[in-house]
Amino acid sequence: MTSQLDARLAELGLVVPATSKPVAAYIPAIAAGNLVYTSGQLPLLDGALPATGKVGASGSAASVTAEDAAVYARQCVLNGLAAARSAIGSLDRITRVVKVVGFVASDPSFTGQPGVINGASELLHDIFGEAGQHARSAVGVAVLPLDSPVEIEFIFEYA
Repeated sequence: MTSQLDARLAELGLVVPATSKPVAAYIPAIAAGNLVYTSGQLPLLDGALPATGKVGASGSAASVTAEDAAVYARQCVLNGLAAARSAIGSLDRITRVVKVVGFVASDPSFTGQPGVINGASELLHDIFGEAGQHARSAVGVAVLPLDSPVEIEFIFEYA
């Protein structure tokens, strides 16, 4: 039987992958009360990053465009949903997206972090509708694990 959320994802042409294995000493997500908190999610596809480097480092071999990074932020959403599913069993239990914290590995001159994390925010709205609207932070950092251009953590409410 297909869940409501799986049907919505299929409608959008998306699939939630298997939960990524942690790259250090942590678990992908933990439920506490009626909230599920995910660890930071990288845009891993089949266990590998689609790109590495800094967003906005123009002219550098390690440069990632803001547009590509926004696409990678969307993959972080799917990986975050996989992590949440590992903690609560079914994504249909999610009733609201509460908070998104996005980290963007940025060139020092890059100030477009909100636009990059919009990739995740817009996808969450597409998936959950009004329940996908959330509080958010978009932070520029010097480097992320595995030299990922983006990492996002999520807080979901569930029943």
